[in-house]
Amino acid sequence: MSSTAVWLAIVVIVLAVVTIAAAAIARHSRTEALRRRFGPEYDRAVGEQHNRRAAERDLQERERRHAELQLKELDPQQRQRYAEQWERMQAHFVEEPEAATREADELVTKVMGERGYPIENYDTRVQDLSVNHAETLGHYRDAHEINKVNERGQASTEQLRQALMHYRSLFAELLGDTSGGRPTPRHG
Repeated sequence: MSSTAVWLAIVVIVLAVVTIAAAAIARHSRTEALRRRFGPEYDRAVGEQHNRRAAERDLQERERRHAELQLKELDPQQRQRYAEQWERMQAHFVEEPEAATREADELVTKVMGERGYPIENYDTRVQDLSVNHAETLGHYRDAHEINKVNERGQASTEQLRQALMHYRSLFAELLGDTSGGRPTPRHG
């Protein structure tokens, strides 16, 4: 083998190693960016997919779809009106917790729609919300599950109270509550 062939082989090997290293670094950077963006939703997606790459493709697709949404902030009058509706619904909880829990679900969904999120399908709502509201999405999921039990007439008053607290977390975030009453992130 000539020295030119040896050098050519070394260059090819070095280029291959550099390419593989660059790809690994890019994959790691993408993973870390998705973890930061989606928080607990990243782990949930990986757990559901049982395949990190498939989960990451799903999360990237969520980001792509989310970027196409025409989202908007609520104006101060809208925020005030929804906050007042929430207060009335919360007061209604004392007399009719089952109905108030359904109202909370409807109000959260209404605010989502007002902000520009598609609201026709629960699974799509969750995926779209996961992009900007991943930290409070677990609250919404928990509230939704309790509300399903409520619809069957099997939820306890304590479960309904918990559902309201969970709905409140996402509601405040969607409303743009900047009063310092920001909900505590829920992990898991």
